[in-house]
Amino acid sequence: MAVQISPSILAADFARLADEAAAVPNADWLHVDVMDYHFVPNLTLGLPVVEALCKATATPLDCHLMIEDPDRWAPQYAEAGAGSVTIHAEAAKAPIRTLREIRSLGARAGLALNPATAVEPYEDLLGEIDMLLLMTVEPGFGGQKFLDVVLPKVRRARALIERHGGRIWLQVDGGVDAETIGRCAEAGADVFVAGSAVYGASDPVAAIDRLRAAATR
Repeated sequence: MAVQISPSILAADFARLADEAAAVPNADWLHVDVMDYHFVPNLTLGLPVVEALCKATATPLDCHLMIEDPDRWAPQYAEAGAGSVTIHAEAAKAPIRTLREIRSLGARAGLALNPATAVEPYEDLLGEIDMLLLMTVEPGFGGQKFLDVVLPKVRRARALIERHGGRIWLQVDGGVDAETIGRCAEAGADVFVAGSAVYGASDPVAAIDRLRAAATR
């Protein structure tokens, strides 16, 4: 499938989120990192901000829930209007039920794995998801250095996806920039979350174009 770029608003100006969303009209998604200070050691934003953002932008929201109880909260993000809702395998207690509920509410369902979490044990869940997210940094903070050690897992994940028909998107999140995105694409990723590489640039639109070109090459 075509390359998709999902700028992370974790690197944006939280006081101007509507303007920051408008600053990236060539983005395919807006990546929203929801953190609760329990699953990860950081606290960001939650459901009210997502509801407000859905009204402020036509770009679909890609909500990544780094929270302790995604089974309880994930469906509410779908109801709020998120186009995609991703839960962490390490946090979900009833992933199949939660993923199916996300889909039933009209959103794409994603499953995220931390860097040290193997992908193979979750092969049986591939039929329940629309996107697999592989973290390429330890979750919790933006601006971290890309972990090359995850690239073999990206390749293995792509092979598993192809075995199941190839319809699942493979997303990477963490340290993605113009230098690392090509390696991720070569390994099989097709959806790329980029925070500082977009919102830290003087021209976010041009930054997205550069990332898309680098991944396509």
